[in-house]
Amino acid sequence: MATNEPQHENREEEETVANEDEDTGAQVAPIVRLEEVAVTTGEEDEDAILDLKSKMYRFDKDGNQWKERGAGTVKFLKHKETGKIRLVMRQSKTLKICANHLILSGMTVQEHVGNEKSCVWHASDFSDGELKDELFCIRFASVENCKTFMQKFKEVAESEEKEEESKDASEAAGLLEKLTVEEKKTEEKSVEEAPPSTKEDEKKSEPEEASEQKKTEESGSSA
Repeated sequence: MATNEPQHENREEEETVANEDEDTGAQVAPIVRLEEVAVTTGEEDEDAILDLKSKMYRFDKDGNQWKERGAGTVKFLKHKETGKIRLVMRQSKTLKICANHLILSGMTVQEHVGNEKSCVWHASDFSDGELKDELFCIRFASVENCKTFMQKFKEVAESEEKEEESKDASEAAGLLEKLTVEEKKTEEKSVEEAPPSTKEDEKKSEPEEASEQKKTEESGSSA
């Protein structure tokens, strides 16, 4: 009897393996069918000229304290057509926008007091769907990244300032040119409106000249 028990156990194990490997041919359809959806970020017409990981804060005026906006990637995006550059930062997991504003002429950025890895600046931000004057602070993992951010920020603001000066100069030159053209047209118009001298006017002037000459001679002889 002892010799038959292992053989019986082996047969049960073989039958169990066979049942597990047996293909029933049944197919289970998925309960929900997911379709691919194209996700747009609004950045399709822009090129990233800066891309750094960081943590963003904004100053809460009511509470008089800094509040964290989130950790993620800050980008400088240049529009392919207009050339305008904006700062955009999204949270790494949720992609929620932490900051979204143009870098304009006159904007400045400076190192945060007591922290070489952080810097601060003012901006009219649109991350909440409406323009708000915000004071931002951003912190990087290294001093080098902070310096890179500040240098690029200053370069963009200075280039915007030069572009505005060039635009103002072009507009002034165009205005002067327009005024010059209008002056020329006025002069030409006045010349055209002036009546031409006629032969009758010339005939009338001859006797007048003779009369004046005769008066001159008489005054000379009397003297």
